[in-house]
Amino acid sequence: MTGPVGRPARLAARRRQPAPGSGFNRRLIAPMVLGSVLNPINSSMIAVALVPVGAAFGAPPAETAWLVTALYLATAVGQPVIGRLVDTHGPRRLYLAGTALVGLAGLLGALAPSLGLLIAARVLLGLGTSAAYPAAMHLTRSEAERTGESSPTGVLTVLAVANQTVAVVGPTLGGLLIGAGGWRTVFAVNVPLSLACLALGAARLPAAERRPDRSDGPGRTDRTDRTERTERTERLDHAGIALFAVLLLALMLFLMKPDPARWYLPVLAVLAAVGFAVRERRARTPFIDLRSLAGNRPLIATYLRQVLGYTAVYAFLYGYTQWLEEGRGLSAATAGLVLLPLSLTALTVAGVTGRRPAVRGKLLVGSACQIAACAVLLLVHASSPGTLLIGVGVLAGISQGLIGLGTQTALYHQADPATIASAAGLLRTFMYLGAMAASAANAAFFPHGATTGGLHRLALFMLGSAALLLLLTLPDRSLSRPAEPEGS
Repeated sequence: MTGPVGRPARLAARRRQPAPGSGFNRRLIAPMVLGSVLNPINSSMIAVALVPVGAAFGAPPAETAWLVTALYLATAVGQPVIGRLVDTHGPRRLYLAGTALVGLAGLLGALAPSLGLLIAARVLLGLGTSAAYPAAMHLTRSEAERTGESSPTGVLTVLAVANQTVAVVGPTLGGLLIGAGGWRTVFAVNVPLSLACLALGAARLPAAERRPDRSDGPGRTDRTDRTERTERTERLDHAGIALFAVLLLALMLFLMKPDPARWYLPVLAVLAAVGFAVRERRARTPFIDLRSLAGNRPLIATYLRQVLGYTAVYAFLYGYTQWLEEGRGLSAATAGLVLLPLSLTALTVAGVTGRRPAVRGKLLVGSACQIAACAVLLLVHASSPGTLLIGVGVLAGISQGLIGLGTQTALYHQADPATIASAAGLLRTFMYLGAMAASAANAAFFPHGATTGGLHRLALFMLGSAALLLLLTLPDRSLSRPAEPEGS
């Protein structure tokens, strides 16, 4: 926001900031939470809109699937890129720009005359919803530095629970919207959500503040700081970002549909990875500082745990839901009721344990419950009693709640405070890598429908991922007391 309107808004936002040493500014929580849930709600609502969209445009499932894929790909690339911009320019302007883009994308989707434009709207939604979560993590870190509170577990828990809640109710909300006004309402609802985020963000988010530097002195001015921010923008590693995007796109497109005929995709991913590594080691201001990341082994381990944990989480959500409908013969509504205890358990566990700082304990119990859920899944058959079907979901819900909260809290403590937003965006990227791996596994084990045999093979795949998660967590004593990185 610039000009005669933007300047008073920034000044007002600065005046409303609480004094140093006071408690966490609770006025920030509403825009943080509302903005961060835009991504999961758009990820989940579309599930119930695929069939009516296909009927409207005469498109087969293979084409409407791009409505899901487009948002995943755009978000996986956009989260770390926009996170880097948040670290450079501050959260306010990126939050406002991103949520404004969400509103434009919702309007485009509501009016789209073709499937192609609808897919373009989903790409814009993916990019627009990529700003709020990195901005929220940046604001959380900034408030912790201001208040001297090293571990704002309450705020981190609110973010985790809000995102899980919205992901759970997304399909239900989507169904209600479609019933009330057709499938276009799933896109149109983003317009009022965007306006609410813009109003809250403009009124409550602080103007960007310069981090103190050793070179600070009486001769430094706001104009000097603006000049330095401009120079950092001009030095933004565009080549590194482009190579990173090519790497992710090639890898995810192959994982979505593994096929020997698509051999060029993994080859392209490897070439892009090599080029990216070379570029980042030579760049003056790298997009992702690989040298620093290589020296932060706890953070690397957290990213690996994110991939492993969410590979099993998404494989269960996708595969088990499909089996309940096709293998067990339940209706979509009944399958949703069977999975409801999973969702409620995940939310309850995250809410109850959120304020406890035992990151290692959360991840150990979460991975153990994930292993137990996979083992029970091997016992499930088409004639299994309902209590067994619900019980396996409860175990999966415990693991989902603990793993999601544990990895987010671990990253908060392990990432460099100066790059917390880009680190948080990268955490979301690794989550989507797990989602893509799970999607590929479902396609491989359910080639002709969700059979019980296919479900058992999928359970073995999930068991391997969960076991690796446990083995990666068990010896990691650094998680018992997550260390603050240098510079905090």
